Amino acid sequence: MTIRVVTDSTAYLPEGFAERHRVAVVPLHVLVDGRSFTDGVELGPVELVQALRGHATVSTSRPNPEDLAVRYRALLADGASEVVSVHLSRELSGTWEAACRAADRVGNVRVVDSRSTAMGLGFAVLAAARAASEGQAGERVEAAAAETAERTATWFCVPTMEYLRRGGRIGTAAALLGTALAVKPVLHIEDGRITGVEKVRTMSRAKVRLVDLATAAAGTGRARLAVHHLGAKDQATLLAEELAARLPAAAGVLVSEVGAVIGAHTGPGVLGVVVLPESVE
Repeated sequence: MTIRVVTDSTAYLPEGFAERHRVAVVPLHVLVDGRSFTDGVELGPVELVQALRGHATVSTSRPNPEDLAVRYRALLADGASEVVSVHLSRELSGTWEAACRAADRVGNVRVVDSRSTAMGLGFAVLAAARAASEGQAGERVEAAAAETAERTATWFCVPTMEYLRRGGRIGTAAALLGTALAVKPVLHIEDGRITGVEKVRTMSRAKVRLVDLATAAAGTGRARLAVHHLGAKDQATLLAEELAARLPAAAGVLVSEVGAVIGAHTGPGVLGVVVLPESVE
């Protein structure tokens, strides 16, 4: 029995992780001034930041169901008995729906909604890949992804809510609150949706709140953590160092830059923290 794991490009696994864990990645699409590019293949974070700062019109779209079906069929033809396909929240993208449609066409495919994105999705994908490498059955691989996603918490802050407003990922009223009087919002992904936590005056204060929230979520036991950014490597490194100092029992802190799809909706300067507390089982 061989189970293969598929995800989409918004998992933003650190470099080499997908290959090492035998995870197949299907890219989403980014449109820049009407031209379509594949996330992480034809368009990366550097090019995205340049486009956004150059006032290009940027939007995103899900994979075509047939693109996913082609990947599923190839993995099954290559010897997989089943495929477990784990994706970003259906509240943020139509990717999960596309995966379900593809699964219906192909068969032997289980689709999981991570209710998150970035390493909130990535940790679930890696849990599924570990279960698959241990020879567990498809239902257990699926459960490993779902259970890990349920335990993962994600917070982030952005210099401006304008990009989220443009992409329709948060209400107009919330976007206005986020920009009024230079307020910087701290946001949370809750049940698959972006929600507000609080408003602070500066990005420095927002970063402090990210550390506080992540520390509380991690608790006193071991936890896995990730820090994300777009065009803010130095700030992300400092944030990771602060988390490591506050949480000496943590199993390290991954630092990963988000790609074009998530970056198009957050804008340059975003900082995020993902926490996966150790399982109590």
